[in-house]
Amino acid sequence: MTARPANAHQARLLKLLRDGGANSRAQLGDQVDLSRSKLAVEVDRLLETGLIVADGLAASRGGRRSHNIRLAPNLRFLGVDIGATSVDVAVTNAELEILGHLNQPMDVREGPVAVFEQVLSMAAKLRASGLAEGFDGAGIGVPGPVRFPEGVPVAPPIMPGWDGFPVREALSQELGCPVMVDNDVNLMAMGEMHAGVARSVGDFLCVKIGTGIGCGIVAGGEVHRGVTGSAGDIGHIQAVPDGRPCACGNRGCLEAHFSGAALARDAVEAVEQGRSEELAARRTANGGLTAADVAAAAAAGDPTALDLIREGGNRTGQVIAGLVSFFNPGLVVIGGGVTGLGHTLLAAIRTQVYRQSLPLATGNLPIVLGELGPTAGVIGAARLISDHLFSPA
Repeated sequence: MTARPANAHQARLLKLLRDGGANSRAQLGDQVDLSRSKLAVEVDRLLETGLIVADGLAASRGGRRSHNIRLAPNLRFLGVDIGATSVDVAVTNAELEILGHLNQPMDVREGPVAVFEQVLSMAAKLRASGLAEGFDGAGIGVPGPVRFPEGVPVAPPIMPGWDGFPVREALSQELGCPVMVDNDVNLMAMGEMHAGVARSVGDFLCVKIGTGIGCGIVAGGEVHRGVTGSAGDIGHIQAVPDGRPCACGNRGCLEAHFSGAALARDAVEAVEQGRSEELAARRTANGGLTAADVAAAAAAGDPTALDLIREGGNRTGQVIAGLVSFFNPGLVVIGGGVTGLGHTLLAAIRTQVYRQSLPLATGNLPIVLGELGPTAGVIGAARLISDHLFSPA
């Protein structure tokens, strides 16, 4: 993709076509503050760049029928969502519809070189399958703080070896296209905003509970990253005074007391104390315990597993209650791997938020599970790069 919009009007038109699909000039004119003649000029210029194409006749609104226009069908974006224990890679078209998606287990602690070898291999498989001749841009999510303007991770607690690694620069050279990098939970929020449960909400919180815990903050339809990119790092808010040591170096962080890793550790402790035959049996069968084992034990009615989930949900809810009182969002979305714990977790979070936050903030506040699951991050990654490319150079 060599062309870029020349001005803010063209950028607005491209994003409307991305988010709403093919549309007529008249329908686009209803959504932008342009005269008919000025709109015609900007559309014609975009047609000349090849970023948009004619797409059949539009429905008649009286008078001569016009053509629909849509984003160029050959545009391809690569979305990469790197988690602590797995990686998702997807190819989308310009409307951010997923054309192909791969998921593979991976340990982010192996370091950036090993991880990106795997990412590039997965991208090559998708390209070889005929989905894309090349990529017009790529969005990358990583599970740690990112200095957003430079696309560089900064002291990520669960990512040894990644501090200061030039992710954007390195992958741009390998892929031969522009690359943007962000924290994975911000991309989850963008994915849910584009195609998930937050489609019609301009101000919401998206909490990801996995190996770590983070929060995407969307205000006025835009992700709020803070001055340096570290906004939303709620896993390191203190939940238990003088509590467990955390990977960040502090004690009592929410992440140290409830996350995928913390839940697995608590389950092992429960087995060693003889408090759960169900978890003991799963440990024997699997050679260890994970958050998924706790979810399965809870689904089977194991009271210890249910207690562990409720306790973690209560602590998470206490932190979210503070965020709700501060930010007053219109929606709270809960996502990430630990959402396999389902409605037991959701009920505990809701109870704490509705109990502790003021009625004015919670009277019409839905707290829901995300709709998109593992595809939220890759859709958000594709949206991230399209936002960049569909802005004036």
